[in-house]
Amino acid sequence: METYTFLRQFADSWMLLALFTFFVGMVLWVLFRPGSTETYEDVANIPFRHEDKPAPERQPEES
Repeated sequence: METYTFLRQFADSWMLLALFTFFVGMVLWVLFRPGSTETYEDVANIPFRHEDKPAPERQPEES
């Protein structure tokens, strides 16, 4: 079997499965890890900020 054919078949099967599993794992890790809501809430509001009146910065809450 040629190297190209082998690599093409590998990429179409097992590598696709591995990358999909990695993607799903990263999404679940970001969504369910402790503290992720506070971390990404400020980043999610960036499009709603205005140049003349920026959104107020949140202070980290002390636990």
